[in-house]
Amino acid sequence: MKKQPDVTASMRSILVDWLVEVAEEYKLHTETLYLSVNYVDRFLSYMSVVRGKLQLVGTAAMFLASKYEEVYPPDISEFVYITDDTYTKKQVIRMEYLIVKVLGFDLSVPTPFALITAMCTMNNISEKPKFLAMYLCELSMLEGETYLCFLPSQLSASAIAIAHHTLELPMWPTEIAEGIGYQLSELQECMSFLYKVFVKAPNHPQHSIQDKYKSAKYLQVSQIAAPAADSINAALGEDLNLNLSEKSDS
Repeated sequence: MKKQPDVTASMRSILVDWLVEVAEEYKLHTETLYLSVNYVDRFLSYMSVVRGKLQLVGTAAMFLASKYEEVYPPDISEFVYITDDTYTKKQVIRMEYLIVKVLGFDLSVPTPFALITAMCTMNNISEKPKFLAMYLCELSMLEGETYLCFLPSQLSASAIAIAHHTLELPMWPTEIAEGIGYQLSELQECMSFLYKVFVKAPNHPQHSIQDKYKSAKYLQVSQIAAPAADSINAALGEDLNLNLSEKSDS
C-alpha cells in the first residue's frame, strides 16, 4: 500500500472482507474471489486510488473476474446493487476497462486456491485438511503487503503443512514434499506468517471468512483452534524453527 497515499492496509482488508461476502451472496466460485483480489492488488500497485473509489475498484475487479471464471456471471446490475447504488453501471464498466488496460489484459494468474486444489488432488489429501488450508490462505488475503510477499505455491504448501499438523496428521510426509516440490526449510517464513494469521483469526475485526468456513460445506474448519506454537516447532525438528513471537501484520 506504499503507493496509496489515501488508502490504508485496513481499508484494503475491509474491501477483501466485503468481496468475500459478495462472492458468498452470489454463490461465486472461490477462484473468482482470488482473481478479484489479485486484480485489485495489481491495479493498486500501478495506480493511486482515492478512498472513495476503492470499493469501485473492488466491484469492477469482481465483475471482471466473474466474467472470466463463472459459467453464468451475475449481471452488471447486480454489482451496482451490491454497492447500494453508490456507483453507476457506466462507472463500473469504465473501471473494468481501466483495470484490464492497466493489467495488460493478463487475467489468467495462478492463485493459492487453484494450487491447493491441485496439490490436494495429486497427493490424495482429504477434505478436512484441504478445507483448513483453504481457510488459512483466504485469511492471509486480509493481510495486505505481507500476503503479497509470498508466491501462491508457497502459501498453498505452507497452509497444507499447518493444516496437517493442526489435525494431528504428519506435517510434511516425504511423498507430499516430493509431490509438491518444497522442503519445510523453504517454507519457514511463510509458515510463520500463516500461523500468526491463524492465531489472530478469532479476534480479527473482519469475519466474513470465518463465517464462510463455519458452514457444514467446509466441515466447520474455522471453529478449529490454532495449535500451540511449541508443538509446531517440535514437529519441525531441531534444525528448523518458526519465528512465532511477533504479531501478524495488519
